[in-house]
Amino acid sequence: MSVNLQKGQKVSLTKGNAGLRRVMVGLGWDEAKPQGFGFYKGGQKQDIDCDAIAFLLDGGNTLASRDDVVFFNNLSHSSGCVIHQGDNLTGAGEGDDEQIMVDLARLPARYERIVILVSIYKATDRGQQFGMIENAFIRLVDADLGKELCIYNLSENYEGMTALVFGELYRRNGEWKFNAVGQPLKIWSVAQLAEKYGLPRSVWR
Repeated sequence: MSVNLQKGQKVSLTKGNAGLRRVMVGLGWDEAKPQGFGFYKGGQKQDIDCDAIAFLLDGGNTLASRDDVVFFNNLSHSSGCVIHQGDNLTGAGEGDDEQIMVDLARLPARYERIVILVSIYKATDRGQQFGMIENAFIRLVDADLGKELCIYNLSENYEGMTALVFGELYRRNGEWKFNAVGQPLKIWSVAQLAEKYGLPRSVWR
């Protein structure tokens, strides 16, 4: 039975799910109904392009290299254990808008935490922010059994924010857990987000 999480709540993924090896991280959102001219630029409606990102952090909770950032420009980690399923440019339709596959069983031991974030592509240029998004969620599914393990619906007001930490998977005493974070950020690029986790912006040049 899937667990509905509240902000800040943690749940064990492996306890009660013997044999769990791979999880699918599904992320979804909808565009809120336009208020005034908030969605328009030059008289044309602009879809909001939200991008899912996975940061693979080491024991110091830092990013060691660009390869540890899995997103639309780097769909697969070099270990093959974290794979982004592709960029959805509009967020239209029901269900997951983007998915990230994580092989927990094979993930190198140096990685202790995987942070899952979503940012708005070209948010500043398009005048967009998470106040224009509703029904955002993150869910984890046993990829081998197709069984949903947990879901976290983000329900706060994120007006003015351009990125969100949805949640994080972390390893503790040989057990994998999930933390429903829901932390809003006012950051405009993947490089800026990575810098927050210790990766200098200079490595992107």
